[in-house]
Amino acid sequence: MCKSLMKSAVAMVVIVFFMASCGYRASKETKNENMDTLKITQEWDKVFKRSDKVEHSKVAFPTRFGTIVVADMYKPKNTDGKLPAIAVCGPFGAVKEQASGLYAQSLAERGFLTIAFDPSHTGESSGEPRYVASPDINTEDFSAAVDYLSLRADVYPGCVGILGICGWGGLAINAAANDPRIKVTVASTMYDMCRVSANGYFDSMDADARYEMRQRLAEQRLADLRAGVCERAGGVVDPLPDDAPRFVRDYHDYYRTPRGYHVRSLNSNDGWNKTSVLSFINATLLNYAGEIRNAVMIVHGEQAHSRYFGEDAFKRLNGDNKELVIVPGANHTDLYDNMEVIPFDRIAMFYHKNMK
Repeated sequence: MCKSLMKSAVAMVVIVFFMASCGYRASKETKNENMDTLKITQEWDKVFKRSDKVEHSKVAFPTRFGTIVVADMYKPKNTDGKLPAIAVCGPFGAVKEQASGLYAQSLAERGFLTIAFDPSHTGESSGEPRYVASPDINTEDFSAAVDYLSLRADVYPGCVGILGICGWGGLAINAAANDPRIKVTVASTMYDMCRVSANGYFDSMDADARYEMRQRLAEQRLADLRAGVCERAGGVVDPLPDDAPRFVRDYHDYYRTPRGYHVRSLNSNDGWNKTSVLSFINATLLNYAGEIRNAVMIVHGEQAHSRYFGEDAFKRLNGDNKELVIVPGANHTDLYDNMEVIPFDRIAMFYHKNMK
């Protein structure tokens, strides 16, 4: 035990030294080794109400790709000793001040030390160019969060889980397949971002449509270089067209209204860089999902347009420590913030049971 604690202490010193060498200080603008400027907001600027049952603070940690990930940490008040921990991220194109922070705070109320983090290249986290995503970088974000939580003195060794919302649900499953330290994984209202990028919604794209998309994106690369700036794809459409599908209206109701709008959210504003999707078209996320030995729960709304992603992902899982939860009557975005339908108690029980 003493040797283990000594190793953890040494590793924590290494991380602190790395962050210091990158110029990180949580209370002010900072620069990392890639000369990215981090602006860390200390004020409460979430789209959800602050809980009086938890303590909130800002933390940051490095990834092996050289970015610094910034997170909100939530910890139950009046607790001593070690706690199980959970890292939360998503939805895809959102920030930690939206749904992931609500999940993190709600799980902290149920006895966990949690962090909700901004993915690399977005929000308050570092990374240039801005507003890009990729399966490898974003899977690494989860593992870097596990690094950070595993070395905290107030976290039980080996009791670290992750939770991904929307597009980060698929990334969470990929992270769990790649990183056996992840004790429990929950994917809520999940997307498989590689599948939807390559095939479109409901697998409606064929090879010709993909080829045309690749041509457009290749031309966009040159246009961005000529302009010296990456063109943005646009967030959730606003104003809504009259013929907008139901699920687009649901997205608009969250991202483009006071319910969920946030100034740093890509979905609420100008969206990802157009070429960001290139990283996902030829990649796969769920190939090794069947090799995950630790516990996985997939939660989806009964009426969600994305339900097929979660059910198909669940079919790939093996073992008796996997669970599929279908929430009656819920749509995709209900599982972002509808406290009456998100099964937080059931999710918390799943973590507690499988972190033993």
